[in-house]
Amino acid sequence: MKGLVDKDTCIGCGLCPTICPDIFRMDDDGLAIAEDIEIADDILAEAKEAEESCPTAAITIDNM
Repeated sequence: MKGLVDKDTCIGCGLCPTICPDIFRMDDDGLAIAEDIEIADDILAEAKEAEESCPTAAITIDNM
């Protein structure tokens, strides 16, 4: 599983890196990005929480 952020939808609220900093961070433009790594089982629940908590539904946790 990997995290994806739709940059066109992201408003840069910063919630996702607060919830799951191992996967999400803010870029230089002030928008969220997801690390291009497989989400480890021990942080999958945090990544899913970030997805569910995103106010604009810009995050997708996907099987790739």
